[in-house]
Amino acid sequence: MKTALPQDIGDFAAVAAKRLGRLGGPPAALRAETDQSVRDAARVALTEVGAFDLDVRSSSDDLLAAAVLCRAAGAAALPYPVVEELLALDGARLALVNPEAPRIDHGDLPGAWIAADLDGNPYRLRPGARTNAKLGPFLVPALLDASDGAVPATDVNLHLVLGSWRILGALQQALHIVTEHVRARVQFGKPLADFQAVRFAVADASVAVRGLEELAKYTVSRAESLSPPACSADALVLRLKAADTARQVLRTAHQLLGALGFCDESDISVLDRHTQPLIRLPLGAEALALRLIPDVRDGHLETLFTGAVTA
Repeated sequence: MKTALPQDIGDFAAVAAKRLGRLGGPPAALRAETDQSVRDAARVALTEVGAFDLDVRSSSDDLLAAAVLCRAAGAAALPYPVVEELLALDGARLALVNPEAPRIDHGDLPGAWIAADLDGNPYRLRPGARTNAKLGPFLVPALLDASDGAVPATDVNLHLVLGSWRILGALQQALHIVTEHVRARVQFGKPLADFQAVRFAVADASVAVRGLEELAKYTVSRAESLSPPACSADALVLRLKAADTARQVLRTAHQLLGALGFCDESDISVLDRHTQPLIRLPLGAEALALRLIPDVRDGHLETLFTGAVTA
């Protein structure tokens, strides 16, 4: 199976990564917690690479471009709601929420918002003030009012898929940081990378990230993934895989970096704290897994190697 990205998409990914990287990566994201101008600069960078000209709903090429853009944003810990703005409805950013405990990442930014739960029920959104929490420093609580109509199922699933690509970018960057660390860090007279236990831990993390990347490519490129009912199962599986992989890789990164990995100023810490809203919202891994049970029973859940799975 050929899984390499098309040449034009690969070129766009390189340009996007370079432009977003110029903002400063995780150190810039850390500064953004107290300096609004960094988030303004992030939007300017997205505009310059043509992010808001992408038509993710009707063009498969634009959707793939949006996916690699979200991956670059994750790697740079970009302090801006890229997914929410790519999927804006009538100029209002689209956020996915848990109605029982609504939280919006970057909800303090000026501009209109619309919220939806995973069933597509829409809500009018009234964001509150930032809480400056350690995990998700840009999260704000919100008040929801029920609204008429429904958010299309395709939009909900595109949100889950593009958010998973952003998680992928953060994990690839975390893996790069920890790999460079164990090669450079000398302990007991030799690099950490020479210790078998360290090699096993990095190898396990590498396999997990590579598996997530292949699943992300498969999901975003499969036409059936974008139209109900298959899209719900595909998107949920990808988001569940992304959340599980994130916990494994970030745990490994913190362990191998030791105390350094828990310092607020370290790149791993910034990546972790700024990615937590995507990992935990709108629902945690257990709740996402429970939502997949009806798809298994109805035969809508497919695997890479077989046809539909029947209960």
